[in-house]
Amino acid sequence: MTRPSELPAEALSSAAGRSRRDPRLDFFRGLGMLIILTAHIPDNPWILWIPARFGFSDATEMFVFLSGMASAIAFGRVFDRDGFARGAGRVARRVWQIYWIHVAVFVVIAALVAAAGTRPGGESYIVELNLPHFFADPMGLLPRFLTLSYVPNYFDILPMYLVILALMPAMILAERLHRALPFVLMAAIWGLTQAHLLDLSAEPWSDRAWFFDPFGWQLLFYLGFFLMRRTLPAPGFSRILIALAAVFVLATVPFAYYRIIDASAFFGGWAQALAPLTDKTHFGILRLVHFLALAYLAAHLVGPGGARLKGAAVAVISKVGQQTLAVFVSGMVTAQVLGMALDHTGRDGFTIAAANLAGFGVLIAVAYTVAWFKAMPARTDGAPAAEAA
Repeated sequence: MTRPSELPAEALSSAAGRSRRDPRLDFFRGLGMLIILTAHIPDNPWILWIPARFGFSDATEMFVFLSGMASAIAFGRVFDRDGFARGAGRVARRVWQIYWIHVAVFVVIAALVAAAGTRPGGESYIVELNLPHFFADPMGLLPRFLTLSYVPNYFDILPMYLVILALMPAMILAERLHRALPFVLMAAIWGLTQAHLLDLSAEPWSDRAWFFDPFGWQLLFYLGFFLMRRTLPAPGFSRILIALAAVFVLATVPFAYYRIIDASAFFGGWAQALAPLTDKTHFGILRLVHFLALAYLAAHLVGPGGARLKGAAVAVISKVGQQTLAVFVSGMVTAQVLGMALDHTGRDGFTIAAANLAGFGVLIAVAYTVAWFKAMPARTDGAPAAEAA
């Protein structure tokens, strides 16, 4: 198994940043970012071919699980090396940063849809993103937005992530009390979520909850977190587990693929019956099992330590995976711009391909630009250098 010191982190000190990175985490995080962009472009036919159409889990699970693994390096080391108070402070600072990034992304996209006006057919972009209430009463909803009691659709992943991060000091404390205690805590929180006892209100005019419930999704994040810390032992290679994982992944396809569900009353009925177990909002248990099966297969497909991950394309995708936060927020804005462009050009095969590839190009450019800035040498005039993010 790869040593923790060889694994990547979203935020590393300059010294740690020079350590060898695990190519598997960078590659799959980058792949997840490209899939998420595809899913976010409005009316994008390519969405019919992303993994979510063929199984219970999707790129969101990749993002959350791998973020947990990365956070074990970025923050877990601080708790271990510098003490609980310093670690909690580091987490609080990151939560604060993500909060203001969330605010900035909302402001930028709200301004974008307001300036864009309407589609050629007359549909309002404000309505498309479910923002009419905000534009009708910005003074009333702005305080709610800033306190996360108003979380519009499309702007719900970062709030989920910052709440999950805020749970980290409690999870670290539980781990110090007993190795098994964090898993009891994770399961208890997840169980309360399945009973809808921890739902967070997304808007004051309805009973809609946050689309991504952080108390459900924390289960996946902290599985990755404690797997990286070796509090949770990693399963080794097993032909039996490989076979079971492959059978489960293939068996889920008829219950997830829309063409089969639409054509078969049997599979359509079962898909509906299984909905509570595949619920994305509260992170249903079958989503977890499906993702873990896929992750196990993928980890062994790419070889020990990602030995089979080679070539120029892998290098580019991995670079995207090294800068996930900057890439993700850039992708949110880029997806809306591309959707607006497609509204005017039409959605034939060429324009759809051009839009998706252009979006990939933007994310790649952002990743390389951010990496270039992070690689700039520290100041040598005696002033403290900014910490790598």
